[in-house]
Amino acid sequence: MHELVEMCLGGGMKLVFRVAIAVGLMLVLAGCAAGGGTYSPTDQAGFFSGVWHGWIAPFAIIAHAFNSDIRVYEVNNTGIWYDVGFYIAVISGFGSIGLTRRPRKKSRPRSDDRQ
Repeated sequence: MHELVEMCLGGGMKLVFRVAIAVGLMLVLAGCAAGGGTYSPTDQAGFFSGVWHGWIAPFAIIAHAFNSDIRVYEVNNTGIWYDVGFYIAVISGFGSIGLTRRPRKKSRPRSDDRQ
């Protein structure tokens, strides 16, 4: 796929392509964000909605800057189970950034350091 994009777009257009994909992805995810009127006091967001809202929280924060109807956290929720799902997703989403880093190479002791 990478070769196809490179062949079709060339060198300078890769940035435009990446920005377009990022904006499109953000718009799609913002459509599923909290506070959109999907939930009501009688039909509340549960555990899995909390997980979803936690995963898209970074995108929802950006979208909230442009549209005040989009929220990061759904106020019409079931309580503790929505909170648990939300925080598990937020922690695992932001914590996974550390898993993508390359491990540091272990330095071997130099021969003159040994005694």
